[in-house]
Amino acid sequence: MRDAPCFASDNYAGVHPRVMRALAEANSGPAGAYGDDPLTKAARARFKELLGPEAEAFFVFLGTAANVLALQAMTRPHHAVLCAASAHINVDECGAPERHLGCKLLPVDTPDGKLTPALLEPYLLHLGNEHHNQPRCVSITQATELGTVYTPDEVRALAGFAHDNAMLLHMDGSRLGNAAAALDCSLPDITVDAGVDALSFGGTKNGLMFGEAVVFFRPEPAADFPFIRKQGMQLCSKMRFIAAQFLALLEDGLWLENAARANAMARLLAECLASGPGVRIVQPVQTNAVFAALAPRAIARLRERFAFYVWDQAQSVVRFMTSFATTEDEVREFALAVRASAKEEEEPRSA
Repeated sequence: MRDAPCFASDNYAGVHPRVMRALAEANSGPAGAYGDDPLTKAARARFKELLGPEAEAFFVFLGTAANVLALQAMTRPHHAVLCAASAHINVDECGAPERHLGCKLLPVDTPDGKLTPALLEPYLLHLGNEHHNQPRCVSITQATELGTVYTPDEVRALAGFAHDNAMLLHMDGSRLGNAAAALDCSLPDITVDAGVDALSFGGTKNGLMFGEAVVFFRPEPAADFPFIRKQGMQLCSKMRFIAAQFLALLEDGLWLENAARANAMARLLAECLASGPGVRIVQPVQTNAVFAALAPRAIARLRERFAFYVWDQAQSVVRFMTSFATTEDEVREFALAVRASAKEEEEPRSA
């Protein structure tokens, strides 16, 4: 199975060659520790060029840390964070947000992973009531855990709703590049220009070895973040090696090239699967995720050869992920195997 194409996660992909070269070049002689080095200063300046002069970027190791520490900078323990029920912070971070924030997460059911002001409105009924956690942040994921994307207007509507109700808007952008590529828009269009207050900017899923960036568009949470990051055990002593990767990723649009490639491979996979019997695509394929319903025995056979996740066991839904490193040959090989396995389940029914 290890030599077969992998569609489990874009985290399974290796490091982009240009990023690897940047790491090697950074490994030359001594440099200031804890971010006091030329590469970190240059990378932080690059984020300002990309996202505007108010953008203050801070580097951390992990996506979970980026989300938790960004939210910690904007909340107090009596607050609550509104998020989609499918959100990574609610499902896949082992309770880290609630443990380290002291806040309550308020998960909101959504059909497609996307929040709307109408879905959030009922959660404001107890504003000002000391017996209830007070909503302080709305956290959205771009692209969502279901591979769908928020348009600039949808982000703007959520930001307006949050700000009108004395809340802040956080964006988990672990796949932000994939969303921008799908929408054919700039990063500011779906972040700072749309009213986002804090952003977790993903790197690992888009070609980095390790490293994420927390970006604030307001001075207040940014002011205390160096101390929050240190307490959160995410202050990298040799920070130049995270910064060097981001410099490579943000140079000449590599972030967009990688994301667009991953999205294109997901579209190709969906096209190859859609024409076969026994396979049903259950979510719009907008980024680099394909969600499909297959017979349980077909899934079991495929997992003997390929790596992918069963997303919803009860509904027999699987998730196939592509990355910048996925090739067309891998997609076609995998699609043939999926269709063949699904067909085996269909044939006895028609016999």
